Amino acid sequence: MTPLRTAKHLLTTFGAIAALCSAVPSLASGLIPQPAEITTTKSRLQITNTTTICVTDPSSQPTADYLKTLVKTLRGLDLTTAACTPGNITLSLDGSAPVAQPEGYSLDITTTGVTIKARTPAGLFYGAVTLGQLLSPNDAYGAPVTLTGLQIRDYPRYAWRGLMIDPARHFLPVSDVKIMIDQMSQHKLNSLHLHLSDDQGWRIEIKRYPNLTKIGAWRTPPSNGGPGSPTEPYGGFYTQDDIRDLVAYAAARHITIVPEIDMPGHAQAAVAAYPEVGIRDLRNGGDQPKVSPDWGVNPYLFNTDEQSLTFLRNVLDEIMELFPSPYIHVGGDEAVKNQWEQSPAIQAQIKTLGLKDEHELQTWFIDQLGAYLNSKGRRLIGWDEILEGGIPQTAAIMSWRGTKGAVTAAQAGHDVVLSPTNPLYFDNQQSRRNDEPAARGWVVPLQDVYGFEATPPELNPDQGKHVLGAQANLWSEYLMSGWYVQHAAFPRADALSEALWSPKASRDWPSFLTRLPVQMARYRRQGIGASDAAFAVDFSLSDGRNGALATGKTELSLSNQVKTGVIRYTLDGSEPTTASKPYSKPFALSLGQTVTAAAFTREGAPLAKSARYDFTETALLTRVSQELQACGDGALGLRTPLTADSPAKSPAYNIDIFNACWTYPEVRRDGLTLISVDYARLARNYGLANEAHKVRTQPRQTHFGELVVYRDSCTGPEEARIPLPNPAVSPNTGTLTATLPPVTGNHALCLIFTAPLDGPYYAIDSVTLKRN
Repeated sequence: MTPLRTAKHLLTTFGAIAALCSAVPSLASGLIPQPAEITTTKSRLQITNTTTICVTDPSSQPTADYLKTLVKTLRGLDLTTAACTPGNITLSLDGSAPVAQPEGYSLDITTTGVTIKARTPAGLFYGAVTLGQLLSPNDAYGAPVTLTGLQIRDYPRYAWRGLMIDPARHFLPVSDVKIMIDQMSQHKLNSLHLHLSDDQGWRIEIKRYPNLTKIGAWRTPPSNGGPGSPTEPYGGFYTQDDIRDLVAYAAARHITIVPEIDMPGHAQAAVAAYPEVGIRDLRNGGDQPKVSPDWGVNPYLFNTDEQSLTFLRNVLDEIMELFPSPYIHVGGDEAVKNQWEQSPAIQAQIKTLGLKDEHELQTWFIDQLGAYLNSKGRRLIGWDEILEGGIPQTAAIMSWRGTKGAVTAAQAGHDVVLSPTNPLYFDNQQSRRNDEPAARGWVVPLQDVYGFEATPPELNPDQGKHVLGAQANLWSEYLMSGWYVQHAAFPRADALSEALWSPKASRDWPSFLTRLPVQMARYRRQGIGASDAAFAVDFSLSDGRNGALATGKTELSLSNQVKTGVIRYTLDGSEPTTASKPYSKPFALSLGQTVTAAAFTREGAPLAKSARYDFTETALLTRVSQELQACGDGALGLRTPLTADSPAKSPAYNIDIFNACWTYPEVRRDGLTLISVDYARLARNYGLANEAHKVRTQPRQTHFGELVVYRDSCTGPEEARIPLPNPAVSPNTGTLTATLPPVTGNHALCLIFTAPLDGPYYAIDSVTLKRN
């Protein structure tokens, strides 16, 4: 027998996938996450439509039914359930099963059948998930599967393995949440954190306070300024019956839904519905806000008086009735304290309680609710800001601002869940490719997620026991529909699942890459909108664009983010197939040629859609949004959609919300005297709170502003000033053109929009320089 605990020997060059799959059958099946222990034998067992599934305990029948459905979905085999006989699949809930860990299981494949044993229902379920993957090793849908003899002993490294979904910013219907639950179960993820309230919407029915959904669940979408701007309210909410349905659906897949009601900040939707729970005595006068259409940080906080605490306890009562989760999340993040600082009543309360400042007041506030949850047999968990006034006595901490909060809390004896922005904010884009959809502007690639370690190295072994696990967050400012959420989550959730389930010693990036293509095929089979950015072909010019412009030729290199697969290409504009020329080294290209390329497995399965590169002067002189740079010390930190709340797939544009300014990199300007800029007009819906002063204003000379082009830098000579159209009567996308003065040598360009700050935001889709 051959043990397979690590795969350091695996090839990592292009074309290695097929060789690995034929040599190591267990890897060919695409097991993700990698089991803790696998041993192969010489046995073989064929699974067909005549194979049956049996259970030794009637309580395990739901797992048998799940396995039957999973195999039908992934492979097209119609297994049946029947009494246990030789040659079938046996699910055994057994208190003396070989793996003692609560979620662990054993799986044995011999010539006489498949046996899965576990001491708990969760362990038995995860064994069934593993078998479902073993029975879907390729695209031969409906065909029998011959399994290699295996002995698997498997169990998770961490207890909390999760994703966070944010229906507050963009509502996600029940059907889409169930799709995410299904995919989580197939990855052995067991915690779904639902962010149910924020400034932009309240998403759960609370019967005692009907205005939370009558008013708080709906907002007016922001305007781009032009004709056709949305006027219908945007929103939605889950009824309590919806929640019961989701909780039961998740529980059947051994997933706990952890609800979050954000407090004391991110409270604008709640205050819009019930102003009496907000700050009513501000020195500049209180007001009743509308539900916010603005992303970012908004100023509205819950009050800390008894009326507000009673309101929140009543809300939590209904939350606890609906969600059996031992943890209730109360947020605690980004609570800008301006309103508390300006409120005489709050300041008097701080003095009465003997507190030092507003941070200590937040700790006191959280402690009141933590004690209430404890009295009901639940535990409070919150974002790491709740540490700022001292650690609440009863709290567990979810650390998003790096790992420091987790370290501080664990060293003080508190349980922690890691959720750092880098690399676990999955609403960040996955590459710099031009076809990336809307997202936060930073890149979190697949390999960074795979390399994540949930236990910070600063913790000693005893402190490390307080690390419950980790979760990735799918904040939805730019995830407008179920497709966007799926695209952001997968396949990065595959990498996360292995980081949280598999033993550290058995995790291996090259091995993971050999198994992932099989999982990508499963996504396609299930209609999941997984990203293929890791496998998509990228093009690189040997001497850069300027060198190619000077000579009219180049050597073109083809690669992809993970350097995996067989890249095939054509030069005649046709789609690459398995018969197309395989890429092996950089090749010569002359102006006017077009390259179309795609990555495949050696067997011919596609790894990503094809990519096209037109080697023309126009292409060399064009910079699209992803290829432009920020100005000065700014950052193009957001990749925003054309329409803020539309669920349809939309073009996206990289912007710096503080400065409507872009840099076109240096290019040889000899003979280039025309500029063409494709622009988009976006909603300016950013709640900046204490950072509003950072927004840079630019002087304008016309009513609607201009696009100004400067040479070399934003303080260089002005080369063009193009008036912007009236937003009220012009489309939200368009083209601006101008003549540039003739210059020679290499020069960059600075492009600045001077549109007024109380109107829409202008973004650049592409910039092209041309000859006259």
